[in-house]
Formats: sequence, C-alpha cells, structure tokens
Amino acid sequence: MRFQVLGPVRMAPRTPTAAKPRVVLATLLAQSNTVVSTHSLIDELWGTEPPRTAGTTLQVYVSQLRKALLDGAGGDRAQPLVTQPPGYLIRVGPDELDLTLFESLRTSGRAAFEERDYATASRLLGRSLALWTGPALSGVPHGPALQSTAIRLDELRSEVLEQRIDADLRLGRHHELIGELMALAHEFPMRETLHGLLMVALYRSGRQSDAVRAYHRVRRTLVDELGVEPDTSLKRILDRVLASDPSLAWHQGRAAAAGSAPERERRPVAAVTGRVGAAGSRSSGSSGGTGRPPVPVGSGPVPDSPADAFTGRTDAPAGPLLWLPPALSDFTGRESELTHYTQVLTEPGGPRVVSVSGRPGVGKTALAVELAHRVEGFPGGRVLLSMRDPAGRALTPQAAAAALLRRLLPPGAGGPDTPPKDAGELADLLHHATRGREVLLVLDDAVSEAQVRPLLAAAADAAVVLTGRRPLAALEHARHLVLDVLGQQEAEALLLATGGPRMAQDPAAVAEIARLCGRLPLALRVAAGSFAVRPHWAAAGLARRLRDERTRLAALSLGDLDVRGGLLAAYHEVSEAERHAFRTLGLAPLPDFPLWAAQSLLGMSAEATEERLEALVRAHLLQAGPAAQGSGPVRYGYHTLLRALARDMLDEVDGAEAAAEATARLGRACLVRARAADARLTPGRDRLAGVLETGGWDLTADDPAVVAPLRWFQAEAAGLLEVLRRLHACQLWEPACALASALGGYFEVCALWDDWQAGHELAVDAARRSGNVLAEAALLRSLGDLAWQRRDNARAVDCHRHAARLFALADDGIGAARCLTGEADVLLGQGEPVRAGALYGRARERAGAEGDARGCAEAQRGLALVALVQGRLADSRAALADCARAARALGDLRLQDYAQRSAARLGEPAGAAAGLEMRPGVWLLNDVPVTASAAAD
Repeated sequence: MRFQVLGPVRMAPRTPTAAKPRVVLATLLAQSNTVVSTHSLIDELWGTEPPRTAGTTLQVYVSQLRKALLDGAGGDRAQPLVTQPPGYLIRVGPDELDLTLFESLRTSGRAAFEERDYATASRLLGRSLALWTGPALSGVPHGPALQSTAIRLDELRSEVLEQRIDADLRLGRHHELIGELMALAHEFPMRETLHGLLMVALYRSGRQSDAVRAYHRVRRTLVDELGVEPDTSLKRILDRVLASDPSLAWHQGRAAAAGSAPERERRPVAAVTGRVGAAGSRSSGSSGGTGRPPVPVGSGPVPDSPADAFTGRTDAPAGPLLWLPPALSDFTGRESELTHYTQVLTEPGGPRVVSVSGRPGVGKTALAVELAHRVEGFPGGRVLLSMRDPAGRALTPQAAAAALLRRLLPPGAGGPDTPPKDAGELADLLHHATRGREVLLVLDDAVSEAQVRPLLAAAADAAVVLTGRRPLAALEHARHLVLDVLGQQEAEALLLATGGPRMAQDPAAVAEIARLCGRLPLALRVAAGSFAVRPHWAAAGLARRLRDERTRLAALSLGDLDVRGGLLAAYHEVSEAERHAFRTLGLAPLPDFPLWAAQSLLGMSAEATEERLEALVRAHLLQAGPAAQGSGPVRYGYHTLLRALARDMLDEVDGAEAAAEATARLGRACLVRARAADARLTPGRDRLAGVLETGGWDLTADDPAVVAPLRWFQAEAAGLLEVLRRLHACQLWEPACALASALGGYFEVCALWDDWQAGHELAVDAARRSGNVLAEAALLRSLGDLAWQRRDNARAVDCHRHAARLFALADDGIGAARCLTGEADVLLGQGEPVRAGALYGRARERAGAEGDARGCAEAQRGLALVALVQGRLADSRAALADCARAARALGDLRLQDYAQRSAARLGEPAGAAAGLEMRPGVWLLNDVPVTASAAAD
C-alpha cells in the first residue's frame, strides 16, 4: 500500500514534510482517480484570500509531489500524478490506497451481515477497521473539502464499528465486548447506538444492574448536554432489561443461527446445551465479577441481537428453566469452596442453605453463579433473583416472593397474570411452585435474615445459595462461607486471564498490581480491563498509577465499573456513627491496630469502641484477627482499598482539623505506652520523658507495654513510626519530638538503624520548627550514637558536641554529661583510650553531681573498657562492679547483666581477642561497632 488517509496522511517511499504539499496530496487522494480542479485545490490551500501567485505556487507543490512519488521507483514507473484540465488527477490502484480497500471490505462486510453470515461480516468489518491508524486525514491543515471528507469518513468508521460489534454480539461474544464498549461509550458519550449495544452486552454477561446504570448514564448526559431524552429504541432495551426479558438473553443455540448461511436454522437450547448444569460442562473460573442479575436461558423467545430486541421476535422454542447469568469463562480459584459447597447442596436430607458473605467486590455473586452452574441435579431449574431493585433498594419479602414466582411460574405456564399482594397467598403459591421440585435458588445481595426468612419457609424444598455483604448468622440450618480476597497466585492468574497476553510480559508488575489491588477480584478485573483496552500501556505503568494511595481508587474505574462506588455502597449501609468510626480509624497505623489505638482515635470508652469495631467487622468494612504471634488481643485493620476510601471520606466529610485532633489523641496514647515500655527497657535514658503531659492515659500494671516492653515494641514499632510521621505532617511538633525520643532506646537495642534515622530526623526538624532546644539536644545526642554505630565517627562527634551545647543552653547538666560519654565511646573505638578515659571521668563527675544514676553507670562502663584496653584488669573489674550497682539501682537489667557478663569475661584468656562489647549487645570488632540481636523480655 502506497497511500494512507485513514489516519495521518502518508505515502511511500516518503511523505513530504512541508504542510502545503501534503494538503495537495490529501485532497487528491480523497478524490483519487477523479479530476480535482485547480480552483478547488487553491480554495483548500488558502481559503477565500489566496495570494496573487497562487497558481504558480500550486504548480511548484505539484512538481514537488511528482518528484517525491517517483523517488526510489524504477525508471519505467509511470507518474501517478498527471495534469488533466481543469486540474490534476492522481491514479491509484485498488490495493494502493487504504480508503479504497476500506470501502471494498466495508461493502463486502455489510453484504455478509445482510445475509446473516455474521462470522464473515465480523471478520471483514474488523479487517476494514484495522486499516485505521487515527482520525481520518490527520496531520494536515483542513480546508473546506478536507474537513467535510474527514467528518464523513470518521462517521463511516463509527457505523462500521457499530455493525461489527452487532455481528459479534450475534455470535455470542458479549463478554469480550464489554471492555471495548465501555471505552467507546466514554469516548462517544452521546452516541446512543453504542450505549444500547453496551446495555445488551452487559445484560447478556449477567450484569443487569450495570446495564441499567449504563442507560441512566447516557440519559443524564443527553438531558444535561442537549436537553433531550434517549430515543425509543434505547428505552425499549431498558424496559426489556428491567423485565429480565428472556428473548434479550444470549443462547448457545444461537451459535448455529449465527454461522454460515446454510446452517442458520435455529434449534432448541436443550439440543445445544444438553443437561443443564452438568458438572464439568463449564470452564473453571473466576472470582470477581460484579454481575448479579437473572438472565433467563431456555425460558422464552430468543432474539438474535440488539436489533431483534426492538422487534420482539418470538420464533424460538422454550427450553429448560435456567434463569442464571452465564458462568464467567475466566473464573479463577475458589476450588476448595466450590467442591465443599457442591457437596453441601446435594447432601441427602441435610440442610441445603449456603450463605456467602464478604466485602464488596470479593466475588460473592461470581462464586454463587459458578456454584449454581457446576452442581449436578436440580431438573426443576436454577434461578437467580437479585434481592435489590435497580436503584439498589432492598426488596421487601413480598416483592421478592412475587419476582421469584414470576420466574418459576410465568404467566401462561401456570402462574398468575398478576401475583397476589397478600403475603400469605404469595407464600402459598411459591410453596406450590417449589413443592417436590428439585430447584436451586440463588438469592443475590440479601440484606437481612428478615428479608429471606419468608422465602426460605415458602420454598422449603429448594436448595438455596444466599449472597450478601453481611453474614446472615441468625439463619437456622445454614452453612456460612465468609469469602476473603484471592491468594497472591490466584490474583495474578486472574490478571493474566483478564488482561490478555501483554500482561504476562512483566511478571514483577503483575505481582505488584495484585498487591496494590489488595487481591480484590473486582479491583483486579477493573485494573486488567483498563490495561486490555489501552494497548499503549505497559503493566509497569499500570502499577505506577496504582502506587499512590490517594489516587488509587480513582485509577480503579472503567466505564461503569467503579471500585470506589462498590465500596461506598457498603459504607452507606451502616449508621452514621459507624461511618464516622470508619472514616476516623483510617488514621490508625498500618498494617493493623489494637483496641487502645482505636479508642484513642474515637475518644470513647474501651467497651463502646469494641462494640463499634465489631459492627464494622460485621459490615466487612474492617477485618479482625489475632496478634501476629497467634495469641493476645484482637487486632483490627483495613483492606488496602477500604483504607484508601476511609482516608478519602475523612478528607471529604470531616476535614483536616478533625483529622489533626484525632491524630493528636492517637499520638498521646502512643507516647504514654512507648514511654512506659522504654522505662522498662532502657530506664532513665529518655531526657524528654517528663516534658509533655499525657494525662488521661494512665496504664495498668498488666498492660503489655509494661509487662513485656520488648515484645510490645516489636508489635507496634512500625505503627508508632507511622504515627510519628503523621504527627509531623499535622505540625504537632512537641508530640512528634517526644515520641521519637521514646522510641530511640528500642531502635538502639534492636539495631533498627534506618527507622532510627528516619524518625529522629523528622523529630529534629519538628524541634527546630518549634524552637524546642531541649528536644533538639536529646535527639541529636541519639543521632550521635547512631552515627557511631554506622562508623560515621566525624558526624557522631559533631552531633554529641552540638547536643552538649544545646543541653547547656537548656540548663540540662545531665544531658550534657551524657554527651561526653558518647564522644568518649567514639574516641575509644578509634584507638584513643587516654582521651576517652578523660572524657569518661568528666562525665562520671558531672553525673554524680547531678544525681544521674544512668549517667554514672554509662561512665563507669566506659572507664572499665579503658582500663581493660590498657591491661588494668583489676581497675576494669572494679569499674564494672560500680556499673552493675548503678544499673541495679536504676532498674536496668540489660545494663546490669552486661556489667556482670563483662566482669566474668575478664578471666578468660582469649576474651579480649574475641572483641570488645562496648555497650549491651554492641561489639567492637576490628574497630567496627556491631550490634547483636536483642534478647527476649
């Protein structure tokens, strides 16, 4: 192909770079093999005010084009651009211009469609669309002729696209079309035919409620933008969707009718499907999917397509009662659940009610539908009924019974034309319709036990699968399944199945996308669908879009599939008090949090807080589990997407001031516990321990922070560091400084250098912003110890000396004396025991004068090390004994054990060669301080 106009205008072997010659080329190609007058070309180039040299300049452009057309061609190649009065003509062969080929394929495709050869029509029309590389005649300035031609060609492309989609729908490809149609509906928000096709594809894919939402979306656009209502054909589709019209559904029997022309006679559905619901008759499949509408199969007439949906054709025979959405072809995982509950539903004489609950988007409906398709038996039929109306309101028990009765006994098949309004009569009719009849009912999205109890009583002989966000725990004789998110491997498999082969090119990105979606099936499907309809995206790019928690939910939206909207539905179903708790608890630390943290955020009693938390757990807005060690108090947490929603709603409803107040309460609760644990782990170390009051948060003697401080820190440290960051972000400077100082001992004991550095640098910034000299001094001294352990001796000395000056300004002699001990440790590690000994001595004198037991113990520790290095073992032993006595008085068991352990090691011949333990658990090996792992409490 030499010429292209279905997209950017191009020609082979090279396209002119100047704009005006390309305008001449485009105008001639748009009317190929036809003479284009000189006046028309001048109008296209210059409009109504051409220059006086227009004719001559046009000849120059034509000459340039002729030269470009023959570049690289053989000597006997004929010139395609010729002069022919009153203008010029370009000769183009049948296969040389994409527009000519498009017209040919389009004509053949339309003819095949009219002959009902939909497979051929889809193939030919698809080939014609594949010729397009962008908007028609793009890349060149448009005059009047090119503008009208471009509009005509783009409209023709849209018509071909709609006809190809119609052909695919007739071939039963509704599942594959949804993503494409959603993108097109977004691109052309007022093109009603596309929205009608989307509604039918959604309905046939078992997503009746989504089809209704698609209608209301286009209606809103038309009314807001143009002030008009949708046309009657779109309204007719809506009516048939709302009525669950069986003739609008897809039937496997239609596959033969949609084939080649000689095979177009339709057959009964049963002839194609065989026994309904036979085990193994469907591919194992998916968790996910949001559809929950009943799509009847074999219970009524079978139209071929959306076009037939307007006419109400009724020439198909009825088949077995199967009022279910089709099983998802890419259903992934859940095999153990399916196997177990298949046995439950077919268990002779046992209770046959299965209640499936879980958070929005976890795949409850998809699992129920897959289960209903897989289970054997039930010759009386399988019926799905949504327990909510199209607006999302819960059906009353009477309305649900009437709808179920219409499915089981439609008018003309033994059912009443109008179901009775009396609840007793309805129950009797429903009992009559199910008595002695092996029927499987799927009651989807049930809201309460009271809603379903009358149905279960009336249809006592039926097997029932219930789905709902809340577990219907009070139902008698029901088996309960609380559905959780997919495993990591299953989540990745669902992404690959839904996202297409491009997704498999980057396994690391696929794993990250699964984690960022929280392995929630709905989120995985939306993410994969967004990727599939955007061929210019890479999987790594999708992962990058999802990393920011603040924008993640916005990124998980595709057409009318909106993860945020699904999660909001569960949020709006709880009380305002529970919604407030859900929002506020979004400030709690990750990955989970204990009761006391929730209590501080909500400002409530422990009993009231626990009641609120358990209500959110029942609504699947929070999750609960034991401590990481497998025992201890329950901890609570969010699914990652629900936490993002909680933070969004907190900003939207409560605002920054309320968030800051809750953060301040949480910071005080964290601080009082961190101080209590630090006072047991490294008593007397924290110079800011008495600076900030934490009234109202006194701890009991059996609090875990008091009883087992090291284990408490290990469980809470990550969350405490996150709270510190949040205190800094809220400009709560004093609590930020105090919390960082309280964490310093644990970070040192466990050698958590990165956390130590990050937390203290934030806190130093907070101290400087607030002008808190004492806090800055205490934090810099701790950073000096960190720098020494990281072998940054120069920075360590600078930090200790700077901290000493600040302590002096704050009139804190204890802190200044401790800075001398820290600097002496650096000198001793550098092989200068004499200078180190002098500093240790000065530190001991000042600590004794100030009555600082910890300072004395640390200074005696240093003097013992100096004596050991200088070979004065007796002096070293005496100093260690003094250190042990001071540590015992202080209550620091770690430091006491260190002194006793070091004294015992003095008698070992090779003790010094093994290295020097300078502090508890910190060894100097080859002049490098090395911190050992912390011992248990």
